[in-house]
Amino acid sequence: MKSFVALSLATITSTVTARTLTVYNACPFTIWPALFTSSGGRPSQPTGWTAPSFSKVTFDVASDWDGRIWGRRTCDFTTNPGPNSCLDGGCNGGLLCDVNTGTGVPPATLAEFNFNGGGTDFFDVSLVDGYNLPMRIDNNVGCGIPSCPVDLGPDCPAAQRGPVDSNGFVVGCNSACTVDALNGHADDSPNCCSGIHGTQPTCPASGVTNYSYFKDNCPNAYAFAYDEPSGTALWTCPTSSNAAYTITFCP
Repeated sequence: MKSFVALSLATITSTVTARTLTVYNACPFTIWPALFTSSGGRPSQPTGWTAPSFSKVTFDVASDWDGRIWGRRTCDFTTNPGPNSCLDGGCNGGLLCDVNTGTGVPPATLAEFNFNGGGTDFFDVSLVDGYNLPMRIDNNVGCGIPSCPVDLGPDCPAAQRGPVDSNGFVVGCNSACTVDALNGHADDSPNCCSGIHGTQPTCPASGVTNYSYFKDNCPNAYAFAYDEPSGTALWTCPTSSNAAYTITFCP
C-alpha cells in the first residue's frame, strides 16, 4: 500500500509539473510544424507533422524541457526526404526531423523555450535564423507575449530575400548571418557575433546588417544573437505559474 501511494504521488507530481504546449496553424495554407528537443525528456509529440489550415495540436513536454518549434512551407516528402524536402525550414529526416541533427534549415522563424531556468521560464520568438512565417507565443497566466506578426518576406532587403515559391512570391527573409555563412564569412562576422565579435560588447545591434528591418517590424522578437539589451527579445515567466503556451503561426 505504501509503495502504491508513493507511486500515485509521483504520478500526480509529474502531471502537475509537465508543461503544456499548443501549436495552432492560423495560416490559410498547410504548413508542416517541426519540434526539436535540446535537453530534457523528449515529448510524445512527433518531431514533425502536417498541419492543415486552422488546425491545432496540444501536447505536454517535460518540466525541464529546452527546445524549439518552427513551421515548414511547401513540403514534399515523397522523394529525397530530408532538409531539401521543403521550400524553407526543412530538416534532416524529412517529415520527422532527426532527434539529434534536425534543427531546421534557415530561414525559419523559431519559437524557443527553456523550462530549466532555475525558477523562470525563458521563451522567445527568434529571427536569428531568419524569417519564414509570422508567429506569436501566448500564455494563460498574463506573462509577456513575444511575436513577429508581420510578413517580412516581400519587403526583405534584396541581399537577404528568399526563397521564392513557384508563383514568384517571397516566402522567406534570411538573416545577415546566414548570408555571411553562404558566402563563407561566418567565422569572424559582426552579423553572426563570431570571432572577434563573439561577446555582447563587441557585437552591438548597430553592426548587424539590416537589424532595423527585423526589429522595427517585429519589436517583440529576437533579431540577432545578442539582442537582449533591446529589452524585448527574451521573455520570462515564473515557473511556479505553470503557464501553458500557445504557438500560433500567421496570428
